[in-house]
Amino acid sequence: MKFSYQARSKKGDIQTGFVEASSREAALNILQKYGLYITFLEEVEAPFWQRNIQFFNRISRKDVVFFTRQLAIMLKSNIPVVESLESIAHQIKKPNFRELVLEMAEEVEGGSTLSKTFSKQKTLFSSFFVGMVKSGEASGTVPESLDYLADYLEKEEDFVSKIITSLIYPAFVLIVFFIVLFAMGIIVVPKFAEVFSGMETDLPLITRVVIYLATTVKEWWFIIAILGISFLISLVFFFKSEETRRFLDKFFLGVPIIGDFMKKYFLTRIALNLSTLISGGVPILQSLEITGDIVGNEVYKNIIEETKEAVRAGQTVSSSLSRYPETFPILFVQMTVVGERTGHLESTLKNIVNLYEKEIDRTLDSFIKLIEPVLILFLGGLVILLAISLFVPLFQRGLAI
Repeated sequence: MKFSYQARSKKGDIQTGFVEASSREAALNILQKYGLYITFLEEVEAPFWQRNIQFFNRISRKDVVFFTRQLAIMLKSNIPVVESLESIAHQIKKPNFRELVLEMAEEVEGGSTLSKTFSKQKTLFSSFFVGMVKSGEASGTVPESLDYLADYLEKEEDFVSKIITSLIYPAFVLIVFFIVLFAMGIIVVPKFAEVFSGMETDLPLITRVVIYLATTVKEWWFIIAILGISFLISLVFFFKSEETRRFLDKFFLGVPIIGDFMKKYFLTRIALNLSTLISGGVPILQSLEITGDIVGNEVYKNIIEETKEAVRAGQTVSSSLSRYPETFPILFVQMTVVGERTGHLESTLKNIVNLYEKEIDRTLDSFIKLIEPVLILFLGGLVILLAISLFVPLFQRGLAI
């Protein structure tokens, strides 16, 4: 929020200006810190064309990485937490994120711990993030914990970006092609249908099917669009249900090729989370609990939960994971055994991350090389099919003449 103020200094001079804060009380506190006596304070309403659209101000993962890295640097420089948060807030361009950081500064100034403050912002800071900060507070190493977090978030951001980038090209090609196909169906095909209507010969089945589909789409496009949107909304709710998610989590792991890729993805995420948490001083039981909550797959979540209970009973992580060879391969288990024996489990887990990340990169590269010819064959086949349906009747008529 932006506030317009008028105040007197200790010398009696009148000052006017603007101040940004999360609330009126916060604005008063900021101005009073500078030794000003407030005589007027009012929120400034921006014109509607200057108001920020929420979509464009969505707080991204990169914003959180920047915030975490900046906070770690400032705390390492022995700058107080409240002052660090306020300083970072004034560097943030997105108003909603800036106000959020200012609110966190107020909470910390009011006596709340940093981890407790972060835990209230569940959409931004996961239980993993909060657990790392809480561990740092207990051991007096908050700046180091934040550094670990920034490294982890950057690594995960790069990892997810690689997967998304690999899927953008085929998705874009398919969307453009079907838009063009739709446009041809409602513009080009009806023109041919008019020509064919004057022909006495019977049209081939494929031509009749194409004309029927194009005519139906042209006449009923509005209803088809409504049905399509309704179907997509239904799918969203369907996939959000717990039963569906459990089924799909198990189903995709068993699909050839896709299942192998998904396993490597989740194993990488588990190893990365555990290594970061253990390096940050989080106890193994708490590390397993946090990793299970954010792994993103019910099958792996249940296994990690059982592993946590086994470790609580005195067993090792590797001995528990070895009971699930289909989801945790021998290599993963053996490297975990080595890490436990040497007392450097976090280092071994980082090696696992590096190993699987390289395999995932190779799989993605192979996918891109494979998808291009497959797309060409698929789209080319549809174009040829459409061309045949439209031009064969013309050739037949030419031969008849």
